[in-house]
Amino acid sequence: MIKKISMLMTCILCILIFSGCSKNQEIITKTALKMDTVFQLKAYGPKANEAIEESLSRLDEIEQMASVTIDSSDISKINQASGKEYVQVHPEIVKMLETAVKYSKLSNGVFDITVGPLVNLWGIGTDNERIPTDEEIKSKLPLVGYNDISINEENNSIKLLKEGMAIDLGGIAKGFAADEVLKIYKKYDIKGGIISLGGSSIYTVGQKPDGTPWNVGVKHPRKDSDQDYVGIINLSEQALSTSGDYERYFIKDGKRYHHILNPSTGYPTDNGVISVTIVVDSSIPDSNMLADILTKTVFIAGVDNGLKFIDSLQGVSCMAITSDYNIYKSSNWNIKLDKLDPDFKFAN
Repeated sequence: MIKKISMLMTCILCILIFSGCSKNQEIITKTALKMDTVFQLKAYGPKANEAIEESLSRLDEIEQMASVTIDSSDISKINQASGKEYVQVHPEIVKMLETAVKYSKLSNGVFDITVGPLVNLWGIGTDNERIPTDEEIKSKLPLVGYNDISINEENNSIKLLKEGMAIDLGGIAKGFAADEVLKIYKKYDIKGGIISLGGSSIYTVGQKPDGTPWNVGVKHPRKDSDQDYVGIINLSEQALSTSGDYERYFIKDGKRYHHILNPSTGYPTDNGVISVTIVVDSSIPDSNMLADILTKTVFIAGVDNGLKFIDSLQGVSCMAITSDYNIYKSSNWNIKLDKLDPDFKFAN
């Protein structure tokens, strides 16, 4: 029997907010459905409401550019013109694609946004989810390859070199959006707040009104309740992203098929990793977008290769959880995990 958890109902991370602040420090909270995901913005300060309203408008703009389900979006136009012609796009799309290609090269193709044909084939998280045949998967693999993305910076145009190729920005767009919201928060001088885009991309601004850090709970990957955590992390001015095999999946004949596909095999990644959390320092440019990319990269690469890759980067740390409930940390992970669930133990 197939079991499905909707991405609209289950967040990868749950934010624990404890207020009790003065009227001048009231936390403004707004929730909206964007990019098929529940987004939540929190802020306090004299211009908190203005910052959140402008942020929501900006999120609408990004969705109209980057969504694969909107026919008029830049990404849809690129995919529709694959193998045929260049498509002029917004500069923001060029930035996302250039960043994606950069980390595809650094990871030797472990991260690859041209998995669109495979994503469409599996349909995980949609009404059309199914297990494709080996032949169907093999027929799509030649269409996956970041080297076949051609970027013309002079006129902001993109071409996919093979007909049938398709870009999927599921591993980067929410991180980019979080960075854009952060720019707006800084514009309005927001001293404290949280940017939570689907729960999987989170940035904490400053501290809570009482001067304590924001508390972020890392979702238990095998319990359905959003109140079940691996542990609690205190964050301030850091980007955090988590990816897991529990976000979008279905179960068939006792096997879990999830949405994080391996671009080299065409199948859901199956290496023992069930959850990856990345934390990126605010000093790193595009910290949210980078965190978004790296969660998928480590998940697909596996514990050994993934953590080795993270250790080669500045300002980035990682925590990976395996199916035996062991927690592995990158060498520079120095973040305390409070209230550790007894199900889990640190392996290194």
